Amino acid sequence: MHKETRIITADAPTLVYWEDVWRHRDLIVFLAWRDILVRYKQTVVGVAWAVLRPVATLLVYTFVFGNIAQLPSNGLPYALVVLTGLLPWQLFSFVLSAASESLIANAPLVSKVYFPRIVIPISAIGVCVFDYLISFCLLFLLVAWFGVPLGWPILLIPVVTVVAVLAGLGIGLLVAAFNAHYRDFRHVMPIVLQLGAFISPVGYLTSLLPTKWQFVYALNPVVGIVDAFRWCVLGTSDVIFPPSILVTIVFTVVTLWYGLVVFHRMESTFADVI
Repeated sequence: MHKETRIITADAPTLVYWEDVWRHRDLIVFLAWRDILVRYKQTVVGVAWAVLRPVATLLVYTFVFGNIAQLPSNGLPYALVVLTGLLPWQLFSFVLSAASESLIANAPLVSKVYFPRIVIPISAIGVCVFDYLISFCLLFLLVAWFGVPLGWPILLIPVVTVVAVLAGLGIGLLVAAFNAHYRDFRHVMPIVLQLGAFISPVGYLTSLLPTKWQFVYALNPVVGIVDAFRWCVLGTSDVIFPPSILVTIVFTVVTLWYGLVVFHRMESTFADVI
């Protein structure tokens, strides 16, 4: 029987490569479902943790920024301002963290059998999206509690969600590739993500910044994601800074493309160094 040989080249991913990824789509689903089961296995409240985590963070942000710092919210319920910033930020940061750690977490699988390695970071985002969707229960509960009317922009939330996932995945692919060779990234990423929560408009509105600084602030790609999500839910134009949306789209496209290229070029070395 002829044994098929797979050769991983250092070129950019070709159509044949993506066809190979598609043939392994069942593996993506299996690994994603495994991660979901493992996360909530032997827990008392189960998937309720997907809601309890943002609730705990929401209470802290509301107390610190809303009660102590007394940041203005333009007449909007401050808890909703925080939550509409927290959900897209957590989705982005969780996807980035999960993708960047995915190769190390699945080291035995990487070193023993062939499959397109990009299957691992792609499957790792499944549990992040699952938690994100469950946390929408809290969002709709607060919207109903404060009586905030939902308009047509709410229909654009799936688009914002896809952009947030792809932006996190693009950076995650880069970090995952380098993480396989240099484990320093495992120590750097938590620090970066902690700082990122404060330099992104999670607990406050972008419009609070002076106009001259909003353009500089918009260079943070997460600003566009958070502003767009907040606008989709709250529907008011004063919570969004339009140039940040363009920055986010350009950043997502460039980073995802570059992340795919770098990841594929380093793919043949993962089994040797991981």
